[in-house]
Amino acid sequence: PRTLRPLDKDTLIESVKKTGKVLIVHEAVKTSGIGAEFSAVIAESEAFGYLEAPIQRLAGREVPIPYNRELEYHSVPQVENIIEKARQLAQLKV
Repeated sequence: PRTLRPLDKDTLIESVKKTGKVLIVHEAVKTSGIGAEFSAVIAESEAFGYLEAPIQRLAGREVPIPYNRELEYHSVPQVENIIEKARQLAQLKV
């Protein structure tokens, strides 16, 4: 989406219709994070019928964000995590 507030629902829905798959990545924890709201928008719209695989979310670990650089690296999604999850999603079918 272009904006989070207001949430650009139309762009999100059109993306799902175009690709059929969704990978939501954010640094916040998975529980109650913005990714859950994106998932709800998709599930509650006509986009749900276009899904070719379950919605996938990659988010920060369920821990407080640390100040130590090494711990922070292991707490939030990194490029290699995103690539791995995207490859897994590409293989999924409903």
